[in-house]
Amino acid sequence: MHKRILFAGTAAAALLAGCQATKPTTKAPVTPVETLGTTAVPASEFAYVYRKNNSSAPEYGTKASVQEYLDLYTNFKLKVLEAEQRGLDTTQAFKRELDGYRQQLAQPYLTEKSVTDKLVREAYDRMSKEVNASHILVRLMPDATPKDTLAAYQKAMALRQRVTSGEDFATVARATSEDPSARENGGKLGYFTAMQMVYPFESVAYVTPVGQVSQPVRTRFGYHIIKVNDVRQAQGEIKVAHLMIRATPGMPAADSVTVRKKVDELYNRLARRNENWEKLVGQFSEDAGSAANGGELPPFGTGRMIPSFEEAAFKLQKSGDISQPVQTPYGWHIIKLIEKQPVPSFEAMEPTLKSKVAKDSRSELNKTAFLKRVRTENNFTENQAGKEYLFAKVDTSLVTGRFAYTATATPTKPGKTITDNSTLFTIAGKPYLVKDFLTFAQQNQKPRPGAEPRFAAQQLYDQYVEQTLTDYEKANLENKYEDYRMLVKEYRDGILLFQLMDEKVWSKAIEDTVGLQKYFAENQAKYQWEPRVQATVISAASPELRSQAAQYFVKPTTPTRIPGTSTQTSIAKTTMPTTQGIPATIDFQANAATPLPASLSALESLSAQMDADTTLEILVSGHAKAQANVKLAQQRTARVKAYLQERGIRGGRIMNSVTIGGKESRLKAATNGVFVRGYTRNPVAIEQRLNAQNPLAVQIQQRSFQKGDNKAVDQFLNSAPGTYTSQQDGRYYTVIVDKQLPAGPKTLAEARGQATSDYQNYLEKLWISQLREKYPVKINQPEVDKLVTK
Repeated sequence: MHKRILFAGTAAAALLAGCQATKPTTKAPVTPVETLGTTAVPASEFAYVYRKNNSSAPEYGTKASVQEYLDLYTNFKLKVLEAEQRGLDTTQAFKRELDGYRQQLAQPYLTEKSVTDKLVREAYDRMSKEVNASHILVRLMPDATPKDTLAAYQKAMALRQRVTSGEDFATVARATSEDPSARENGGKLGYFTAMQMVYPFESVAYVTPVGQVSQPVRTRFGYHIIKVNDVRQAQGEIKVAHLMIRATPGMPAADSVTVRKKVDELYNRLARRNENWEKLVGQFSEDAGSAANGGELPPFGTGRMIPSFEEAAFKLQKSGDISQPVQTPYGWHIIKLIEKQPVPSFEAMEPTLKSKVAKDSRSELNKTAFLKRVRTENNFTENQAGKEYLFAKVDTSLVTGRFAYTATATPTKPGKTITDNSTLFTIAGKPYLVKDFLTFAQQNQKPRPGAEPRFAAQQLYDQYVEQTLTDYEKANLENKYEDYRMLVKEYRDGILLFQLMDEKVWSKAIEDTVGLQKYFAENQAKYQWEPRVQATVISAASPELRSQAAQYFVKPTTPTRIPGTSTQTSIAKTTMPTTQGIPATIDFQANAATPLPASLSALESLSAQMDADTTLEILVSGHAKAQANVKLAQQRTARVKAYLQERGIRGGRIMNSVTIGGKESRLKAATNGVFVRGYTRNPVAIEQRLNAQNPLAVQIQQRSFQKGDNKAVDQFLNSAPGTYTSQQDGRYYTVIVDKQLPAGPKTLAEARGQATSDYQNYLEKLWISQLREKYPVKINQPEVDKLVTK
């Protein structure tokens, strides 16, 4: 078994907050804190919610705090009341969604707090050690028959006898273990600590002495024999930052090489040139979640990260040490050590451990204790005669998964008084009948090859009792625990509120375009631009690279001859030659200006590329052996231009030329085609070319900037259109200001996000005003004043 198969898995977010300590509630007359129309809002409900959401606030208990929260709560309850009046709480979709949440919310209440506390303390104590172990697995299904269980146990004991009699553990593991990874690792699992393996495995590993082999231990995977190789003090947790360049295992080889060059250059700048970590992480790290925070990651311990990343991180010794590039399935990482931390205190870890215990395999102990308590509290009583009767009803069809229950009301043998309607067991005096179980068995059966019918029936019976006890407890949670009852109510009201808010506010603000336009026009003063500039910003590692990049964005003052032709144009001076996606030739039928089908497909792709890259210009050149051939060459170049123009490409982006005579022209004219060259000012393409040797050489941005968007641009916000240079933080900048964009009103398209949000707030206020008219609000001030304590 691979190590990760044994891992306990991620923990649930909800904490088990001492649910069993909550006292059962008793019913009392409802005193309203307010009435909405004719509907009373219980004072106890408002008091509970106010305390829950405000008790830690400094102003808790002041008159202003209570009044402010009452206003908010009133608006909330008005919306919920309207949803109820419209019957939204009666739909099947609502009931399904609420039931799903109710099941989730019930989980923390279906535990034994004392058992949880014991398991949490045990897990924490084990975290002071890390165990290095190997294992051999004999697979066995969790519901295996007694016969199969005995066979697996005997096999595990035989293997244990071999490795304790002198045979090498790794050799035996490779040959016999049913964990597939054992073929490569000889059963070695490396170091682990508490909460990382399934609980039975963890428990045996922690009590087996170093160098010894355990007795067989059963988990949900089967039987294991465990050899403990080493035990060491826990490494604790480590806090690191990283700079990540993304790379996936299946990416093209050329892209992989580019990524590696980039990360190597970054490592060189960090480790050898001692450049600023935060600056380079902010500029280049592709982990968006950590880049803004200097690449910092949450602390982690043994077994909680990708092994290659974890190993490199723990090898770092001093704060500030930087690792060489490390590859993981996510890409390449450079890791910086921030600090090493010992295992946190129990008080700090307790909430997290409680959450993990709730989902860990050790929770089976908790479930057993919980079911025992429910049995005792509710006087679970089993009718043995009824149980024997149902076992007599089943046959081999239950083993094959084809059991079909047919109800009968008469005894199966003369003189017997037990029937399908007889009691099987009772919970708090409520009878559960034999026929209830038989129906359950039919619905939940599955094939159990090799099992006896009685064994299959016992498995299902245990499952039925467990489910029935749990369902009984769930059904009574709202009566027993105020916290649970109020939490379910919050979710119920929240679902209703969401449906109606979406209809009345959120979706309406998006769909009501006329209303949004009117609101925007009436509030135009809120949506204004500050002074801006439309600019191109070039950031380069050297003045030379800056100049190379800038030449592509400086407009020429005189036409330039295209190399190899007699054509005068500006594109060769101000744009970069490119072959990316450009067909080398467009071929035509012999002695005609009709493109071949394959060339039409190439032209279609070219038009799509020119749509995507609006800076892309092309030169279509024809060649003629002599003057007599010029007309056909001109017709062909014209046909290419017309084809692209028909698809929306501006004619000014398509240059035509025809060259007559010369050896090259005579050779090219024989191809029955025209030739295509591409030129672009696309910043991405220019960056790629200039960054071929150094992936960090040049960065180019083209957009509008206002104050604060870019430090290099800020100093030129009031400058006239032109080209400006500066140097900051070791980088060389060229800022090409195309035009000034003065302060002024935004269009709705430019301000749509903010305007839509504001319009939603407006609609909500209008709706609340209408609800207050429909359901007049009457406050019971004496009840409100009871919450004022300051």
